[in-house]
Amino acid sequence: MEITIALAGNPNAGKTTIFNQLTGARQKVGNWPGVTVERKEGSLTYKGHSIKVVDLPGIYSLTAYSIEELVARDYILDHKPDVVVDVLDASNLERNLYLATQLIELNIRLVFAMNMVDVAKKRGIVVDYRQLSRLLGVPIVETVGTRGQGIDALLDKVIEVVQDVDPVSRHIHVNYGQEIEEEIRAIRQVLKLDPKINSYCYPRWTAVKLLEGDPQVTEWIKRSPRAKEILDQVEKSKEHIMSIMDDDPETIIAEARYGFISGALKETMKLSTVAKKTISDTIDQFVTNRLLGYPLFLLFMYLLFQMTFTLGRYPVEWIEYGIDTLGQWAASTLPPGDLQGLVVDGIIGGVGGVLVFLPNILLLFLGISILEDTGYMARAAFIMDKVMHALGLHGKSFIPLLMGFGCNVPAIMAARTLESRRDRILTILINPLMSCSARLPVYVLIAGAFFPGKEANVIFSIYLIGIVLAVIVGRILSKTLFKGDAAPFVMELPPYRLPTLKSLLIHMWDRAKIFLRKMTGVVLIFSVIIWFLGAHPKTIEYSKDYGGQIKALEVELNQAGVSSEAKVSLQEEIQHLREAMHLERLKNSYIGRIGMAIEPILKPLGFDWRLGVSLITGFVAKEVVVSTLGVLYQADVGEGGTTTPLREALRKSGLTPLSAYAFMVFVLIYVPCMVTVTTIWRETGSMGWTLFSISYLVCLAWLVSFMIVSVGRLLGLGV
Repeated sequence: MEITIALAGNPNAGKTTIFNQLTGARQKVGNWPGVTVERKEGSLTYKGHSIKVVDLPGIYSLTAYSIEELVARDYILDHKPDVVVDVLDASNLERNLYLATQLIELNIRLVFAMNMVDVAKKRGIVVDYRQLSRLLGVPIVETVGTRGQGIDALLDKVIEVVQDVDPVSRHIHVNYGQEIEEEIRAIRQVLKLDPKINSYCYPRWTAVKLLEGDPQVTEWIKRSPRAKEILDQVEKSKEHIMSIMDDDPETIIAEARYGFISGALKETMKLSTVAKKTISDTIDQFVTNRLLGYPLFLLFMYLLFQMTFTLGRYPVEWIEYGIDTLGQWAASTLPPGDLQGLVVDGIIGGVGGVLVFLPNILLLFLGISILEDTGYMARAAFIMDKVMHALGLHGKSFIPLLMGFGCNVPAIMAARTLESRRDRILTILINPLMSCSARLPVYVLIAGAFFPGKEANVIFSIYLIGIVLAVIVGRILSKTLFKGDAAPFVMELPPYRLPTLKSLLIHMWDRAKIFLRKMTGVVLIFSVIIWFLGAHPKTIEYSKDYGGQIKALEVELNQAGVSSEAKVSLQEEIQHLREAMHLERLKNSYIGRIGMAIEPILKPLGFDWRLGVSLITGFVAKEVVVSTLGVLYQADVGEGGTTTPLREALRKSGLTPLSAYAFMVFVLIYVPCMVTVTTIWRETGSMGWTLFSISYLVCLAWLVSFMIVSVGRLLGLGV
């Protein structure tokens, strides 16, 4: 028998942990059709049943205010899974049961996974789950997702519900009071005029959604041939409710749901004397303290970067050694010519130059996953919420901004959860200043080349600059183009919990797959393109006869009686001529001509034409900056076709530590990748705001980099 389970639940209820326990490594990660909200599917076989598990986005309700809520609701209605498992946080039942009541209203097969019952017991929360199950008409299974407890019992219950043999399962109605119930019945009568509506979903749920003014359901009804009769009745019902109860139906319905939840919990839940002060409360006295919270946040971020680069240094060196060895083997095996250049400089030099930073990416996401899974990231959002309000930004904006450290695309999409257009556009415009993980390989490369031993400190400062600039830009825009008051925001603080190793490893692997996919896709393609543009045209007129001079020096070097000091000097001169010849050939190539055209704009910043070309190609994806540099800076060709490592080639290129730091800042600020720009256009619905975003970011990048270089030169720093 094949069974499809849809996992629903509030954020921080442990839904992802349950999903990982059910499916393990048998997962597929992608995006929901048409949106960048992450889609996870997994599979397992249990007692002869083939089971597919779909992890729906974490949501608080089924009202389509956010893209996550819309995705979750549409999946349940359109795909009709065999059973929906709602994962509830047993220590925060009142909040979690709001979504549960809305799922009950859909009249679908349901199972409640009462997760974190161990946390609830420690907090002195005692619940009669058997009685609560009877009241709700939904079977309840107690689970502890972090330890895998209750997973088999959950699967057994799912099978019972699918086979319609569970004794508890029954459909109940949340009673909304006499006036609301009468209007629900009136709307249901007119809904019967269109049988297609009744067959799509439970008519009572449709009637309730229409009374609540749900925009998606209203639009769906408008496509019905009986839309006029239905919507006329809805308006008539709303007006009647307003006249009788002096409040809008949506508020009355929400209050009735909470009243239903309160009544159910009064009958089934007791708080013991232990339920006073929890460990989470004790820790929160420090981490959310208005004085200690900020330095602790910075300390945790600093330790995260130290871990990323201290532990990552060794595997990076191993991978780098492996790629260098592979490059030398390819150079000695393949005959000289275009094929050798394509493989050694284009593919190995380009893709390999980015691949070496995979350990840093993995360690960074390991650290972020630990902070998220323990519950600390919610506290970071809480303390930063106060800063955001003080600076004129929407407190809720911190959530998509925080997501920007992973990837700006889903972070910009997350701005949909903000109610006002003013707040959405403002948040979208400053989001690219949050340094996404794609920029990290650039920072690691440059910091490793020019600031050895201090990489973590330097990169940490780059991230801080991004945060400070986001705050300043947000403040300026909120006082000029986006005048208005920031709305209040309540941030939920989940209890602290120990993350599971399984969950952390799955998160790391998900990110690794995305990174590796880019290596075999866009980075590989553009590495080959950059190599081709750098290798052609083949015929170039040099400013001097490099070949003749090198041959003459080689003849002199091989003569008898040449002293060892003279040999060293001749070898250095030959190497210098080879490098100068290679560099002049690159300057006259197609890619070199593009770079030389933009070099005057970047020269005040201390950037040469090769850095300029990497910034242009970085518009496709920020990892391509490194692969471009890997191709263009393979200019230090020695005997036997060997090449100098990219870091050393950068140090010998004439770039100063000061300009190198300014380059990292430029990469941080300037135009985001092509996909992010497309997302900005789609989410703002305006080409004007998209062009404004690109323009202000490029200008800001040049201005800040110029200030760094100018002030640094005045102070004699890094020159």
